[in-house]
Amino acid sequence: MYRKIVFALLFMPLWVWGVVPTVVNDTTSEALYCLGLEYLTGNDSLGIYMNEEKGVELIRQAAERGNAPAQFRLALCFEEGRRVSQDYAQAVYWYRQAAERGDAWAQFNLAICYAKGQGVSQDYGQAFFWYRQAAEQGDAWAQYNLAVCYAKGQGVSQDYGQVFFWYRQAAEQGDVPAQYNLAGCYSKGWGIPQDYERAVYWYRRAAEQGDAWAQYGLAGCYAEGQGVSQDYGQAVYWYRQAAEQGNAPAQYSLAGCYAEGQGVSQDYGQAVYWYRQAAEQGDAWAQHNLSVYYAEGEGVSQDYGQAVYWYRQAAEQGNAWAQHNLAVCYAEGEGVSQDYGQAVYWYRQAAEQGDARAQHNLAVCYAEGEGVSQDYGQAIYWWRKAAEQGDAEAQYSLGICYEEGLGVNQDSKQAEYWKNLAIQNGYQP
Repeated sequence: MYRKIVFALLFMPLWVWGVVPTVVNDTTSEALYCLGLEYLTGNDSLGIYMNEEKGVELIRQAAERGNAPAQFRLALCFEEGRRVSQDYAQAVYWYRQAAERGDAWAQFNLAICYAKGQGVSQDYGQAFFWYRQAAEQGDAWAQYNLAVCYAKGQGVSQDYGQVFFWYRQAAEQGDVPAQYNLAGCYSKGWGIPQDYERAVYWYRRAAEQGDAWAQYGLAGCYAEGQGVSQDYGQAVYWYRQAAEQGNAPAQYSLAGCYAEGQGVSQDYGQAVYWYRQAAEQGDAWAQHNLSVYYAEGEGVSQDYGQAVYWYRQAAEQGNAWAQHNLAVCYAEGEGVSQDYGQAVYWYRQAAEQGDARAQHNLAVCYAEGEGVSQDYGQAIYWWRKAAEQGDAEAQYSLGICYEEGLGVNQDSKQAEYWKNLAIQNGYQP
């Protein structure tokens, strides 16, 4: 995540910078710079009418005389194309002039240019260098981005101790994304011993400022009882805060609360509503769960066509449960024309991800020659995969194969072993 100081700073009143011009005709670099800022906004008390072109020209004159704030703002003009032709190379040039004079904002923006390869060849090493220069002057955004460099190993060796250090520096200045990420460090034990109570503290700091991801993280702490007493009511509250900002994982989790009646009265209609919000943003598990509600007619009118639609959305993202259920729809002709070939295709997609149900059903297709040439060798292969994961139906089917010598040499001991194991796991012949 890159955040950049933008051109709007040019139009802040001079008192923000602690600078008040006293002599309009003064030609020092500071006076030229101050006068340039006045022309950018206009100042009736000085008889100065707004004239952006003149303002930028005066700022240029100040910059050429070595005034670092003027150099920084001239760089902004070139970057944004304000009263000058947009020129990223010139922006980099002037950012560098100001950065080398110690201007922290210029150092930060120069780092961004190197990180993005804007006006200069991309160079994470240089980006890291300039982030550090600004960070060591106390710039919170630079501290945040420096932490990101350490986390990703961009321009520097990955170092979670440094990640934690710089997130903390920024977080203690009130930087909300840094507060959220610092909470994550405490939660995961990155660069610091795991401490859920401190994670909750920092999630809350960011959440109360409206950060959706922090709200989601805080909700998760309440739901799991990590660093705070388990409280589903509070979990629902914070999930809702994030969900209403469009956070898809929070929408998914809030739907789950309605589905299970955790922290809120059970309400399948609300579950469907929030699953849909997340599903429409591409959340694969929300898409899968929304399909289940359509298939079962809970919280929404039963509609196998919609079930197939949402199963497919999730299946194409690699969700194994959705792939299996889509295969079932094809096998049974629910919401789609019956097609054993497609059933086999989707069973295989899920089976290769280790889904035991899909492995069992794919084995059945091979045993019965549905959608694929009959092949007991393949049936045995997939039944064994599922059986070794504890699937009782697959265990019993594998036992029958050993009993009858289907795709494998007859073996009464193996037959007895797998059949008995299936019965122990709840299979009823």
